[in-house]
Amino acid sequence: MATKKQSLINHTPEDLAKIVFDKQEELRVLRFSASGSKNHNVKQARTLRREVARALTEQNARRAK
Repeated sequence: MATKKQSLINHTPEDLAKIVFDKQEELRVLRFSASGSKNHNVKQARTLRREVARALTEQNARRAK
């Protein structure tokens, strides 16, 4: 089974940028929708933030090479 980091290694830089953008947009929508109502999945925001961080870390590691 592939780890989360290994699954990001296989993506192209364009894919990583799209993943970051999509996850950040999903997080933004979640934050605004959760402000007025009860959130059923409390951990979803934390999971999205971590996924964004993993993708950004992989992008920055590729730039450093």
